[in-house]
Amino acid sequence: MNIRLALYELARIHRLPSARMHALFALAELDAQPTQLPQRFWRVVALLAAGLGGFGIVMWVAGNWGSLGRAGQFALLQGWVLLTALAAWRSATLRTPMGLLCLLGTGALFAYYGQTYQTGADAWQLFALWAVLSLPLCLGVRSDVLWFPWAMVACSAIGLWTYAHTGHRWRFDDSDLPIHLVGWGMGVLLITVLSPWARHWVGETHWSQRLAMLALAVNVTLTSLAGLLWRSEVSPHYFLGLALMCGASGVLMQRQWFDIVGLSAAVLCVDTLLVAGLARILFDGGGIDTMGRLLLIGLVAAGLLAVSVAVVMRRQNTVLAASRQQGATA
Repeated sequence: MNIRLALYELARIHRLPSARMHALFALAELDAQPTQLPQRFWRVVALLAAGLGGFGIVMWVAGNWGSLGRAGQFALLQGWVLLTALAAWRSATLRTPMGLLCLLGTGALFAYYGQTYQTGADAWQLFALWAVLSLPLCLGVRSDVLWFPWAMVACSAIGLWTYAHTGHRWRFDDSDLPIHLVGWGMGVLLITVLSPWARHWVGETHWSQRLAMLALAVNVTLTSLAGLLWRSEVSPHYFLGLALMCGASGVLMQRQWFDIVGLSAAVLCVDTLLVAGLARILFDGGGIDTMGRLLLIGLVAAGLLAVSVAVVMRRQNTVLAASRQQGATA
């Protein structure tokens, strides 16, 4: 809804004179500068400057990489990490952008070390070490700007760990079920660490928690679908993944844990797994032609989606109404 057009329509219906119409627009403060614009503007400028500066450093290093010896290359990367960490520690204004550069520089240093010495370590170990060593930096800065890339690193470590412990193949045998369950558990732990429950220690983690939710939802859904469709017999992966997504939907329905993005992703995963299960049942059985089966699957999928959207939107309206009432009471 466009508030400006709505005010024009309101002025037309009530035939407001020019003076009263200007007073109405002044009361709506449509032309006023947002109160937090200066602070947010310079914060965004600092982040863009940090990103462009880091990209420029990377391009300069890439252009002059051949002229530097191994000691010079390591010194350059280590100096980058040290100087940005020192700047983030000493300057409150530059703490977030310098912390982001330090986090990225740490990953570049580990990547170069792994390529130079060929330690034989799996990729998940480098990502895990990167996440562990940069955790104090994220706890010190307490900003979603750092937690978001850190969550990407942590989710990559979990996925690569699962891949490494299933024989470097995406297997879905019953013997690999404990490995997948541990991976799902680590994903749940990551979401819990980034949740509002831990905001006292980690600070603002709104978008990073959503990223972790989406990563877990995709991981569980793909693994469960593979357990359903990969073999002639349905694997326990499917039932456990469906139970996990149903439990996540129930938890995210609660007011203290409510998140529209995470809840929508969890409910969509449940719908996908249910429709896939129905398709498996129909195509394994008989009595209906192919077009009839596809039509039935489409109707069930559309009905589930409609019901899910209605439930999610109703829950969101309930939570928003309760929050408004609590704010008015306070």
